[in-house]
Amino acid sequence: MLIATVNVNGIRASVRRGFADWLAARDPDLVALQEVRCPADQVPPSALSGYHYAYHPGDRAGRNGVALLSRTPPLAVREGFGNPAFDAEGRYLEADYDLAGWRLTVGSLYLPKGGRADDTPAELARYRRKLRFLRSFRPYLRRARLAALANGREFLVMGDVNIAHTRLDLRNWRSNQKNVGFLPEEREWLGSVLGPRTLVDVVRSLHPDTDGPYSWWSWMGNAFANDVGWRIDYQLATPGLARAALTGGTDRPESYEARLSDHAPVVVDYADGGPE
Repeated sequence: MLIATVNVNGIRASVRRGFADWLAARDPDLVALQEVRCPADQVPPSALSGYHYAYHPGDRAGRNGVALLSRTPPLAVREGFGNPAFDAEGRYLEADYDLAGWRLTVGSLYLPKGGRADDTPAELARYRRKLRFLRSFRPYLRRARLAALANGREFLVMGDVNIAHTRLDLRNWRSNQKNVGFLPEEREWLGSVLGPRTLVDVVRSLHPDTDGPYSWWSWMGNAFANDVGWRIDYQLATPGLARAALTGGTDRPESYEARLSDHAPVVVDYADGGPE
């Protein structure tokens, strides 16, 4: 069972860069998308070919938008996580699936970036709003995980978290210690939702001592060529599903020109058939 997540940074632009070709070649069973940034009726058909499609575009034209593509139809779809301040923005979409022998509840998440590392009022406001999102989303994750397990389902939340958890998750960690995306309170939050009995960072569990594998590189300069990246896209799974992960990592393209987005897909192959 192949599962992927990718921030497409605009689905129409990503299709022009080769998203549909990547999708056909990789043939995942389930894909979470973030920053679709497109009205529902303008999503290119080639991005959906052969898939059932659930989409929460949000109310901000040209921004946000999360989706789930699946080989089997969703049994139920839910938008948002119960916070009116964020639910209309197209940042979280959740669905239930019976897929490859698994009973799953899956979320596609686009967490706010939180501004730049400066102290201007506008940027501070953006960062404080990110912290409000984190405080609200943490108890929801617990409720959703427990509800899934109570219904005999494994829980998987995927997407662009806009946080590098540890020093292994960004190349230039020393110079980014005071930058948004690697601040102590952000890293503490991510650590607080992870644990061997709660949610497992699947790719890190497969690569415990590896720098990266990074999933985002700036379009600017030589960041991609020099692999100066951040690992900010995750698959976070309940332990039963995480233990079934066979291989996983980032589909890093061979060249700058071959990039689908400023993010690369994070792909995990899970054993079929559900827990033993």
